[in-house]
Amino acid sequence: MSVLRVPRRTLGSLCGLLLLSAAVSCTAAHGDDAKPAAAAPLTPYQRLLPAPSSVRAEGPGYAFGAGTVIRTGGPGTPEEVRRIGELLAEQLRGPSGLPLPVADGSDGAAGDGVRLLLDPGAGGLGEEGYRLRSTPTGITLTARTPAGLFHAGQTLRQLLPVRGAGTVPGATVTDTPRFAYRGAMIDIARHHFPVEQAKRYVDQLAQYKFNTLHVHLTDDQGWRIAIDSWPRLAEYGGASEVGGGPGGSWSKEDYRELVAYAADRYVTVVPEIDMPGHVNAAQAAYGELTCDGKAPARYTGTKVGFSSLCVGKERTYAFVDDVLGELAALTPGPYLHIGGDEAHSTPAADYAAFMDRAQAVVAAHGKTVMAWHQLASARPAPGAVLQYWGHDRTPDAEKAAVAAAAKAGHRLVLSPADHAYLDMKYDKRTGPGLAWAGYVPAPRAYAWNPGTYLPGVPESAVLGVEAPLWTETISSRSDWELMAFPRLLSLAELAWSPATALDWTAHRARLAAQGPRLDAQDITYYRAPEVPWP
Repeated sequence: MSVLRVPRRTLGSLCGLLLLSAAVSCTAAHGDDAKPAAAAPLTPYQRLLPAPSSVRAEGPGYAFGAGTVIRTGGPGTPEEVRRIGELLAEQLRGPSGLPLPVADGSDGAAGDGVRLLLDPGAGGLGEEGYRLRSTPTGITLTARTPAGLFHAGQTLRQLLPVRGAGTVPGATVTDTPRFAYRGAMIDIARHHFPVEQAKRYVDQLAQYKFNTLHVHLTDDQGWRIAIDSWPRLAEYGGASEVGGGPGGSWSKEDYRELVAYAADRYVTVVPEIDMPGHVNAAQAAYGELTCDGKAPARYTGTKVGFSSLCVGKERTYAFVDDVLGELAALTPGPYLHIGGDEAHSTPAADYAAFMDRAQAVVAAHGKTVMAWHQLASARPAPGAVLQYWGHDRTPDAEKAAVAAAAKAGHRLVLSPADHAYLDMKYDKRTGPGLAWAGYVPAPRAYAWNPGTYLPGVPESAVLGVEAPLWTETISSRSDWELMAFPRLLSLAELAWSPATALDWTAHRARLAAQGPRLDAQDITYYRAPEVPWP
């Protein structure tokens, strides 16, 4: 990486000459980080977040106007491309105030607007990459896959003003993701949230190139998904939450609606049924899931580790098979997450035996196992993906077990709690949130490298990054968004941008540039003091 370290008074004039790419960043002189000054004006390409792989300036660009058309290709173009064009037009019409009709690419001149070009032979773009080229006659978005075209459209959104039409400067952006898995997790078990809130989050995630939504559906405090073969799980086990509220649950149709909505935005839903611990809500609904056959009371506190399925009962495995089977049938994505964390009430031998059988059930239903990293201490099934949620104080032996699993061929999703947990407080003044992993101010969310984070784990073993949002203390949309933003955007960049592009000083300027966009979308966010917000 080429880094220019200059006094801030000259930073703006120098950076104004550059189109920020992965190869160049501008960094203020030592000592400026304590209290950031107002950000120097950035070009539209410098504002892009995540930072793209490369940007090459090419003279005059394209001015959007009343005659701008979005074209989706000629005869033989897949209908999916048309759908991407329609969604992009919908996303641009409100902010720009333009009609932006969507037409077949063979209608009229090819260069009078935005052209979506699906080209399976386009080199160097991979499964999700894209190329965006702006010239005076139009903008061309090129990708090998529909997902790549969608991501190109999200980049175009950021290149236009928050309000009104504008000109996209002449340039070619070539952009590919660093990691294949770029996720966020929502916990609807501690506090219930309706599917509309999850869909809103999908929109927020997709515009910053996340491609996975992990939904924590069950825990001690509530069971949130309808299971036909065990109806009391949602009916009774779902009627509680932290603090004693009414709880609630999603119907299968709710879940299908979320899955379809996310798929239209190239986000894959990963459902989680946590076990063998975190099961009090299930046992309150069905006493047969306990070893003594007695149903416990519903739980509305925040302690963990006190519940466990009865490993020695065959009825337990009928339950596991029924639940995972119904969920697999609703889930087109490849993964079923089976939890496995904080099973403090399950002896180690029982834990390993249970996870053996649960993993076999996942495979029998045609899915790949995901589990929290505690599965590394048992017997991960071939192909199982482990999600690491440790932190600076995690014992070395636990980290070594995860590294050994990676060496054995298991891919990892990294969610270090002291960097990536969005429910950790920013500082002692933050209202919602917890602090058991320490405070996570905005710079700390960005201050780690997923490719080198875990000792003994090479970047090739890292499938990706995920940002979990646990909801023990979060019960409203505003608190959800306050804790997620802006840290979610930092994790988006860690997951997408090349390692050579990662630089806090440049990144905080990009964060600041997103402020007006977040305001325009009515997204609540924490005005982190380390960021020079407008």
